[in-house]
Amino acid sequence: MVKHIVFWNVRDDEHKKENMIEMKKRLTSLVGKVDGLISAEVGFNFNPNGYDLALYSILKDKDALDVYQNHPEHLKVKEFVHSVITDRCVVDFEF
Repeated sequence: MVKHIVFWNVRDDEHKKENMIEMKKRLTSLVGKVDGLISAEVGFNFNPNGYDLALYSILKDKDALDVYQNHPEHLKVKEFVHSVITDRCVVDFEF
């Protein structure tokens, strides 16, 4: 199994909160659409130090992570995410 963890900072403008909510909705909606994506949780950081939100997801294996990264539905979400973020950090590991 693989854990795929991503942190983002969202552009600080009048749409920040709604963009964060939309990111959460789109990212979590991928469960059941992408084979091998077992779970996806998104949380908003209440700590003023650090990234604005995080994705914590579990995939079946490394091959499933590759499928996820290139899946058309994920690419649509990624397009939106990259239009509203300023920074990103990712960690992938097997467990």
